[in-house]
Amino acid sequence: MTDIHPTAIIDSSAEIAEGVRIGAYSQIGPNVKIGPNCVIGSHVVIHSHTIIGQRCHIFPFASIGAIPQDLKFKGEESWVRIGDNCVIREFVTIHRGTSLGRGITEVGEGSFLMAYAHIAHDCKIGNHVIMANVATLGGHVEIEDYAIIGGVTTIHQFVRIGEYAILGGMSATVKDIPPYVMASGNRAKLYGLNLVGLKRHNFKEEVISALKKAYRILIRSQKTLRVALEEVKSDSIFSIPEVAHFVKFIEDSKRGIPRR
Repeated sequence: MTDIHPTAIIDSSAEIAEGVRIGAYSQIGPNVKIGPNCVIGSHVVIHSHTIIGQRCHIFPFASIGAIPQDLKFKGEESWVRIGDNCVIREFVTIHRGTSLGRGITEVGEGSFLMAYAHIAHDCKIGNHVIMANVATLGGHVEIEDYAIIGGVTTIHQFVRIGEYAILGGMSATVKDIPPYVMASGNRAKLYGLNLVGLKRHNFKEEVISALKKAYRILIRSQKTLRVALEEVKSDSIFSIPEVAHFVKFIEDSKRGIPRR
């Protein structure tokens, strides 16, 4: 059974599933779908063209589905999609995509967006991502699963952040941050593997050892990146999926990665 406060304003085209609770003075615009058992706090604005999965909790004053902050946007249809079991705290802003991008801004399931975080147009956020307070993403940013973005951190448009990486607070990056690493600073530099995070997620010791070796070759050595990549690919550690993903992420990088 839904529970909608009498002061909430719900567009007639919005689809509200069973078990949704919507707080006082919230506004739900056209072409919005809210999945079962979501909690929408007071003063939330879900503007339009937004799909929200089930069991999400959106806190007061969040703004989701507003048009992008992109001068090239001409009012074309574009979307925001949010996965199941997400927590979106106070004053978070998530903008719709653009026709020149992916046409959709996505947040994966189980993600935790802390207060004042901002996700710009055409971003793709993986599953179980954490963005701390005032973490800010430019357009077209991609963040893989289980990455952590520290507070008051800014990420330049088109940058990618790899899975299980952690980007420290008050950082800024204009380059891609590979998976499994720690990065921090303005501009962000790499500080080794995210060993605490890997162990918390039960990575096997042989996988961590292989990633350490790959990191030494690819990041810390004085070899050219092309030579370093070929060395890792010719090593037995390349048969480990995490090492192969580490290599592919770097090979696919268009903005480059920080190296020592």
